[in-house]
Order: sequence, then structure tokens, then C-alpha cells
Amino acid sequence: MSTAAPPLTWLYAPGDRPSVVQKALASGADVVIVDLEDAVAPDRRAYALAATAELLADPQPVPVHVRIHAPRDIPCLASLPGLVALRVPKVTHATDIARIVELSRGLPLYPLLENAMAVEHAYAIATAHPSVHGIALGEADLRADLGVREDSGLDWPRSRVVVAARAAALPPPVQSVHPDVGDLDALAAGCARGRAMGFLGRTAIHPRQLPVIERAYLPTAEEIAAAEEVVKAAETQEGALALPDGRFVDAAVVTGARRVLALAARRA
Repeated sequence: MSTAAPPLTWLYAPGDRPSVVQKALASGADVVIVDLEDAVAPDRRAYALAATAELLADPQPVPVHVRIHAPRDIPCLASLPGLVALRVPKVTHATDIARIVELSRGLPLYPLLENAMAVEHAYAIATAHPSVHGIALGEADLRADLGVREDSGLDWPRSRVVVAARAAALPPPVQSVHPDVGDLDALAAGCARGRAMGFLGRTAIHPRQLPVIERAYLPTAEEIAAAEEVVKAAETQEGALALPDGRFVDAAVVTGARRVLALAARRA
């Protein structure tokens, strides 16, 4: 059994700038997120929605998600062949998902948790409906809500979201954006911390951030070797697995090893 490699790079592009969206589609990002919310001025939201609907009238070369501004955006988008999923900002309660589900025609939903109450309800939101395919933090708004200045002040909310996603049998969440596009060293360090906490991949706001994110989340040679050992044992033994060094591993460890090898294939 193989495990498909999950996306690692998710690139935001403002919906009111079609030329930027086209560049994002050609950037090599695993997923492009057309933004109708924070990146668009209020007086340009109608144009952004119309331009995005025009773009998504046709299938696109990479998966495209749309971060909506409000539920009223959804009817213009839900049936378009180029749209893969919706990112839903400012979800606070599981009940917030119900109205979105009614409008979204079965599209995968990715709620964004952007305040303290949302973090408290992370598991309830993650399990609110089968259409929820993932959850993530909106860290800029969360920082403001919590009054957090130091990055370490978000460690607990980050861990909470990781645990909630995995408890709900959702993929590991994707890290929030690093807003300083010029500081790639800080981006790499932040990705390393996020990976250690259980995140998988990161959203970006500029194409130059994509290679840094991918390098940070690709497995090391040591991790690949360890995963190969686990998978080999799983293919040759039944029941409990014993590695040559005496360690025992279970099904969850085997699944994780297969994910590592799927990610390693991206190096080719």
C-alpha cells in the first residue's frame, strides 16, 4: 500500500490581481489560494470575486482554493470546475460550519481559527461535518486577540490545533504565513519549529518562500532510511513488527513511514 505525498506549499494570491494569480499558478506551489479576504481592499471585493469566478470557470493546472470573505461569496464559486476547496475565515464555533455546508455543494472546507474561542473549539470545528478536510490557524488575528508579541506565545494554540486535527483524523495542519518575505532564514527556522510541533507544510505569500518551505519539510536522509526499514518490516511480517534493533512498531508508525517515503519521492 502506498501513501500519496501531501502538499507542502500553499501560496496565497490576491483575487483582485489576476496577473499575480496567474504567476502563482506557474510558481510551482502545490496549492494556490486565491484570497478574497485580507489581501483585497473592501472597495475591490466585488471585482475580486468576479475575476476569481472568471478564472475558475475552467480547470486549472494546480489545485486552487479560495479564501472567501463571507458566505455570500460561495454561490458564485461553488459549482465552478476550477475550484477545489474553500478556506473559511473566522470560524469560531462548530455551528458556523452549517451555513457554509449548505452553500458549498460538497466542496472540501478548511476552517481558519483566528481567535481564542476558536482555538478552544478546535476539535468541535474539526469534526463539525465530513466536508471539513483540514483546520489551520489564522495567526495574525489570533495574535491580536491574545495580545501576544513573542512568537513563543502561540506555541500552545499551535499544539492545540495540531492535536485537534489529528484527533479528528484530519491531516496535520499547515503552518500560517511568515509575513517577512525578505527574511528567509527566519522562515526556515520557523518551519523547523513547526515541523517539530507536528505541522506539515506552510502557507506562503511570495513565491521566493516556496523552496525554503519545501526544503524544511522534506525528510532527511536519516529519516528516509528509518522509514524504509519500517516499511520493509511491514512487508515481510504479519502482526506486531520487530525491527532488527529490537524496536517494535505499530500500524500508525508504518503509515507515518509510508508518508515519509512519499515525501522523499518529491526530491526526484
